[in-house]
Amino acid sequence: MKNKKNYLTVICAILMTALLLFCLSACGEAGSSKKDALQAPLEYTRQEKVKKSVSAPVPAAQPSTMAVTGAEEGEADAGGFNTEEYNRIKENEFKDARQNPLSTFSIDVDNASYSNVRRFIKNNQMPPKDAVRIEELINYFTYDYTQPKGEHPFSINCEISQSPWNEKRKLVHIGLQGKSLNYDDLKPCNLVFLVDSSGSMGSANKLPLLKKSLGLLLDELDDKDKIAIAAYAGSAGLVLPSTPASEKKRILSAIDQLQAGGSTAGGAGIQLAYKVAKENLIKGGNNRVILATDGDFNVGVSSTGDLVRFIEEKRKDDIYLTICGFGMGNYKDSRMEDISNAGNGNYFYIDSIREAQKVFVKEMRANLFTIAKDVKIQVEFNPARVKAYRLIGYENRILANEDFEDDKKDAGELGAGHTVTALYEIIPAGSAEEVKKAANLKYQETKIKTGAASGEEILTVKFRYKPPKEEKSKLIENPLIDEEIALQKTSDNFRFSAAVAGFGMLLRDSKFKGGLTFEKVKKLSKGSLGKDEEGYRAEFILLVETCALLSAH
Repeated sequence: MKNKKNYLTVICAILMTALLLFCLSACGEAGSSKKDALQAPLEYTRQEKVKKSVSAPVPAAQPSTMAVTGAEEGEADAGGFNTEEYNRIKENEFKDARQNPLSTFSIDVDNASYSNVRRFIKNNQMPPKDAVRIEELINYFTYDYTQPKGEHPFSINCEISQSPWNEKRKLVHIGLQGKSLNYDDLKPCNLVFLVDSSGSMGSANKLPLLKKSLGLLLDELDDKDKIAIAAYAGSAGLVLPSTPASEKKRILSAIDQLQAGGSTAGGAGIQLAYKVAKENLIKGGNNRVILATDGDFNVGVSSTGDLVRFIEEKRKDDIYLTICGFGMGNYKDSRMEDISNAGNGNYFYIDSIREAQKVFVKEMRANLFTIAKDVKIQVEFNPARVKAYRLIGYENRILANEDFEDDKKDAGELGAGHTVTALYEIIPAGSAEEVKKAANLKYQETKIKTGAASGEEILTVKFRYKPPKEEKSKLIENPLIDEEIALQKTSDNFRFSAAVAGFGMLLRDSKFKGGLTFEKVKKLSKGSLGKDEEGYRAEFILLVETCALLSAH
């Protein structure tokens, strides 16, 4: 009997243990199911947001900066979302020539917008409107202008003809040609590369492409040049002290050591780079900080305003700034453009090894050597012949008319051999087209001089610049006469720049695009390819054709 009771006790214990295990298992599964049920909507929402960031239409521009869609899958930020930012662009309107006869702006030789736009189109996406800066599209290409002669290192080339997108209007083409370098008498370079090695730079089209790009540039330098490499985030600090470019093995080894990881203390990195540049300053040489980044500064003193003020102060030390943007998904175009404009420098977007070759090899000397600073253009229109005018592009380069003669006012820089092109659309005097006007003045009136009506000049281009080592500006003036040249008789310079401007207006869906279509842009550009030795204009036509297909349905 006793043995039987023991047996029953063991059986009961086994059953109780089995029941307990079953209950625990059931509770675990229920908890897991409940957890999955709670998380499923969140996971679905996250996936839906990622999906929308890839394929949804670009949202309308917001008042200041905007985060836009348009990244490839896998190219968004760590959270899976596209956080690219672009400053809002408000297109220039027509201005009445009688009330506002002067138009003043700073030159812009940056061309980052073109290669960035190209990146979107090659990814079979139309670019965000505010990524399209028309002047940077136009100035991506070089033009066959006459070389400068005489005391000034520039020539001014002007043409006027019928507007390709509105036959009742005229188009004015203004082209500047900078003097080319004497390659037998090049000044030595003191270059400090500031490399963003943060976690956001890990993609193949960011840090790995940057390292290959620096290798290309190294091949273009000689024994007189010096290179230093500073980095922030993953490879923080001074990676390579100022080193003669002839020590290629040592420099390449330092480049290879760069690794992506960590947060982006961009502000501290910029301070370090300028410090190194100043410590190794070459008097009379080319002293420059080259910042390579996706623009995503998020740790430390990193507000755009603080960085701009810091760089504005440092340009007094005769140290220029070049910014090279890389990547997509969290690309901060707005920040890099602001910083570049403050630093007496230029701004490029490197979307491929071919673009790196263009910037660092084919155009390296022109990009690095400044032949004029604070370059401004002021156009005075003859109201007897012009009813209204509109500057195409340059919206963030507009200056007050009083700034033109103010030598303390900062403006753009021009590199050796660079060309700068600007276009104005004009409504001729006598046109029935309505133009917005300001209210009539109570205490004064505007009168047109007698000679203006009888003269042939339609406008005068005024060009002011400072030699790199001087603080007093010099002035060049060039009047333009309308000789009624038909559009098909104009230069390739005129027609191709007009095609690029028209392309930009279509991408921006400009209200001034008139009867333009991608097919008309293609036809105009095909008939004005010129020499096109590098094939950049032919590539442009392919982009136009792609946009025509993308916008067809």
